[in-house]
Amino acid sequence: MKIEALLLDLDGTLIDSTRDIAESVRHIQNHFGVALSSDKDVASYIGDGIGMLVSRALPAFSPEQHTVAVELLKRYYTQHCLEHTLIYPGVVETLRTLNPIKMAVVTNKPERVSRRILKGLKLDEYISVVVGGDTLPEKKPNPAPLHHALLQLGHQNLESTLMVGDSNVDVEAGRAAGLKTVGILSTIGDQSALRASGPDYLLTSFSELTHL
Repeated sequence: MKIEALLLDLDGTLIDSTRDIAESVRHIQNHFGVALSSDKDVASYIGDGIGMLVSRALPAFSPEQHTVAVELLKRYYTQHCLEHTLIYPGVVETLRTLNPIKMAVVTNKPERVSRRILKGLKLDEYISVVVGGDTLPEKKPNPAPLHHALLQLGHQNLESTLMVGDSNVDVEAGRAAGLKTVGILSTIGDQSALRASGPDYLLTSFSELTHL
């Protein structure tokens, strides 16, 4: 299989950001005086963008309260997004090995903080394009962010492109975009939902990409 472009999810694929996101969620929960979620609970909230993250963390909130909570979370997380976030083992070596391939990050996390994290962890030297959950009106599983990333990469051959992520959202987006999909079993999200989505390839670590 000749692969010339990779579209990569961020959280749960390249980085383990659970603790920083969990601390941010607990910050807003504490602000509003509601029960605090565990790291494990917050990990299950991740993957569908910040709006859904807040809805899951604060399920009984009104639309007005939700809007305020989203802004509070954005502000806090932007300031604290690199305190505990780690690159998964083998990711840097794999990106270095695959460097001749065009690579973009396509995430439902806001674009600005995604770029900050990639730069802070020095992953930006491998990633030339970043499409966030707020880059376009649509986010994954809609295929539009994937097509936008390919346009930015200057690569239009769908048959030589893989969508790589750790959730069913990534697989559904990749399939809708007409791409082959790779699922990564990670510490974030619902592994059973990922398996049920039927990715073309299912890997236990990012470094296994080199074998494809």
